[in-house]
Amino acid sequence: MDIINKISKLKQEKNVIILAHYYQLPEVQDIADFVGDSLDLSQKAVKTDADIIVFAGVHFMAETAKILNPNKKVLIPDMDAGCSLADSCPADKLSEFIEKNPGHKVISYINCSAEVKAISDIICTSSNALQIIKSIPKDKPIIFAPDKNLGRYLEIKSGREMLKWDGTCLVHQEFSADKIREIKQKYSDAKVIAHPECSSYMLEHADFIGSTSALLKFSKTDISSTYIVATETGLIYQMKKENPEKKFIPAPVTGSCVACQECPYMKKNTVKKIYDCIRNETPEILMEESLRVKAFSAVENMLKFSAKK
Repeated sequence: MDIINKISKLKQEKNVIILAHYYQLPEVQDIADFVGDSLDLSQKAVKTDADIIVFAGVHFMAETAKILNPNKKVLIPDMDAGCSLADSCPADKLSEFIEKNPGHKVISYINCSAEVKAISDIICTSSNALQIIKSIPKDKPIIFAPDKNLGRYLEIKSGREMLKWDGTCLVHQEFSADKIREIKQKYSDAKVIAHPECSSYMLEHADFIGSTSALLKFSKTDISSTYIVATETGLIYQMKKENPEKKFIPAPVTGSCVACQECPYMKKNTVKKIYDCIRNETPEILMEESLRVKAFSAVENMLKFSAKK
């Protein structure tokens, strides 16, 4: 409690807000001003008068906060909190891929670096990706990066073929369809709910597919009492808080790994690191303004699209 009190005091002194993604440690979620999806958190920060944003998430999320909040200082508790999906798509390699396939509309999932955002035409989230793809004229070919699993899911839902970058999330790639069948036999009334970053063989077993916020909402409004959750286990903490009477079971993974439902990068952020981050005002997300402007343009195209809906 002492360190939490110190954080609270520093927040007031320095006009700080703490943003925490759903995948963060429970104790980190508990001290955050806002808990949610990455884009939603960055948008919430825009509406505040905070001078400093502490983003308890991974690097691309803090970058997105900086892209949308250029006049605020953006800090991340651990600069090594990266993302396997974002790392799977280096901007220079994607640029080469785009050059080899001219004339394509480049749609990039928000789980990518600022450099990848800067060479994209439009950014999407797992919540709005399908609508954005459907809005592209059918005679306009599409490159989708960086998540091939999400891209494959969107192809099925939209009926559009796309050139997909070969990237995946290390957590969502590891869920086991065979073990799902076993656990479904044990919990016959359970519903499988899955994030679209999961492999297609996993999604075939899902009763509901959606973004983290959509999964959370479904678990709250659906009448079932038991859910097998195929996404990072941090979300289950919020599910249990909002639905204490329901049972949530982490989806099993391949092999014998007991912690593969957890993102090792997300779990790098701790309460102690948040305290040090605020006290020292570092590590800070720094970005060349020319890069930020280019990246913002692709994000803004998404926001304009969302505003029309």
